[in-house]
Amino acid sequence: MAVLVVDLAIIALFIASPVLRETEAFLIVDFTVAAILALDIAGRGFAAREPLRWLRQPFVLLDLVILATLLMPFWLINFGFLRIIRLWSISQSGVLWRPLRRHGYQEWEIPARAIVNLITFLFLATGFVYTTFFRKGSGIEGYLDALYFTVASVTTTGYGDITLAGSWGKLTSIVIMIIGISLFVRLAQAVFRPNKVHFPCPQCGLQRHEPDAVHCKACGYALKIPDHER
Repeated sequence: MAVLVVDLAIIALFIASPVLRETEAFLIVDFTVAAILALDIAGRGFAAREPLRWLRQPFVLLDLVILATLLMPFWLINFGFLRIIRLWSISQSGVLWRPLRRHGYQEWEIPARAIVNLITFLFLATGFVYTTFFRKGSGIEGYLDALYFTVASVTTTGYGDITLAGSWGKLTSIVIMIIGISLFVRLAQAVFRPNKVHFPCPQCGLQRHEPDAVHCKACGYALKIPDHER
C-alpha cells in the first residue's frame, strides 16, 4: 500500500504539474514526492539480493529517470511525461487487483486493466505531444490542447482544428491513432465479452470458463465449478 501511495502521488503530481508549476508550493510538493521516491528506490535496492542485477531492470532505470525529473523539474521537464508509466507498472504488478480478487470480483480485473492501459496511453501520448510540439504558433496553447488532440486522434474524430506540423507530426498522429484504436477495441472486448467465471483449471491452469462448463476447453479436465461461482 505504501508503494501504491508513492506511485499515485507521482501520477497525481504529473497530471497537476501544468497547473501547479506557476505556484509557490510546486517545488515543495515536487521535492517531497522526490524524497519519498528516493526512499522507495533505496529501500528496494537494499532489499534486493543482487543489487547490480536489480539496478539493470527496466523499471528500476525508469524510476531513476523519473527521480531525476522530480529533482530537476525545470531542466528535465520534457521527460516528465514518463512518470505516467508508473500507472502501467502498478497495473502489471498486480497490486491494484488484489482487492478485487479478495472480494470475489475477479471478472472486473480484465476490463479494469484495459481501462488503465488506455488511460496510461492517453496521458503518455499527451505528454509526448505537449513536450515535443508545444511552441508558439503551433496551435497547441497548453496541456489541455495536447490532451484534446490526443483524444480526437485516438477516437479518429479528427476535427482538424489542431494538427501537428511536419512529417514527424504526421507520423506521431498515425501512431497515436493505430495504438489508440487497438486499445479501444481491447477495452470493448473486455467489457462486452461473454460472461465467464474465474475458476482455475486444476490441470492446465486456464483461468476463465463458461458458467455451465463441465470440462475445461483447453485440456478436457472434468471441472467442478461451485454454484456460488456461477
